[in-house]
Amino acid sequence: MTGKKVLFVSSEVIPYLPNNDISSLSYNLPKMVNENGGQTRIFIPKYGIINERRHQLHEVIRLSGMNLIIDDIDMPLIIKVASIPKERMQVYFIDNDEYFKNRGLHIDDKKKLYKDNDERAIFFAKGVVETIKKLNWSPDIIHVHGWIASLLPLYLKEYYKDEPLFKNSKVVVSIYGNEITGNLNKNLVKKIQFDEVQSETLSILEKPTYLDLFKNAILNSDGVVIAGDETDESILELVKTHEKPLLKFGFKDGFKEEYLNFYNTKILN
Repeated sequence: MTGKKVLFVSSEVIPYLPNNDISSLSYNLPKMVNENGGQTRIFIPKYGIINERRHQLHEVIRLSGMNLIIDDIDMPLIIKVASIPKERMQVYFIDNDEYFKNRGLHIDDKKKLYKDNDERAIFFAKGVVETIKKLNWSPDIIHVHGWIASLLPLYLKEYYKDEPLFKNSKVVVSIYGNEITGNLNKNLVKKIQFDEVQSETLSILEKPTYLDLFKNAILNSDGVVIAGDETDESILELVKTHEKPLLKFGFKDGFKEEYLNFYNTKILN
C-alpha cells in the first residue's frame, strides 16, 4: 500500500461511537493502511450524540461555508475534524444543523426511523466529495461502510463522473447485513434525479428499503466485502450476477492480511 491513498467513508468509527463491527473496522482498516505505507482520510457524520468537547472536535473554516442543494433546498455544510488519539489518523465530520444536530444515527428517541434519512444520505455523500475536492486529495480506493454512505458510489459514478480527482478511484462497499429494517422516503429517486443523476441502477430504489441502498451501492462499486455473518441472500446473488470482486471477511483474526491482499490484488490490480 506504499504511497496509496485510501478514503474511508463510514456511518461510524471508534472512539467517537460505540464499538461494533462497522466502527471497529472503520478504525482498524485505516490503521492497517497507514502501517503499510499508505495514506488515509476518514469521514463520518457529526451526529449529535458525539461529544465535541471530549473528543476535541473543531470546525475547519476553510472547508466549511458551502451550501449543498438537497431537493431544491440550500443546506449549509459544516466540516469538523479531530485526530484519533495515539494514531496518525484524522477524522472529518460532516455536519449540518438540520440533519445531524441533537440527533442519533438513524432512529430517534422513540426508536422510530428519521423520516429524512434519505436526504441525510444524499447530503453526506455530496458533503464528503465536496470536501475531498477542497482538500485536492485524489484517493486510489474509496471504501464505503454503512447505510448513510451507501449513495456515495452512485454519486461518484454519475454526479461527479467528470471530476478528475476521482478518475482512477476504485470504490469498495462493505456489507454488514441488513441491520436496519424499514422503508426510506418514497421520493428518494426523485430527489436524486433533481441532481440530474440518471442511472439504470435507480430502478432498485423505486420503493426503497435500507437493503436496497446497499444493493445500489454494490451495482455502482468496483468490489464488495461481506463483513457480516448474516447477509441477505439477494445481496450475495447480486454480487455473483454482476461478477464483482468479493471478499468474505469481517472483523476477526487475520483480517489485516485478508483486506490488504484484497486491496492490492483485486482492487488496485
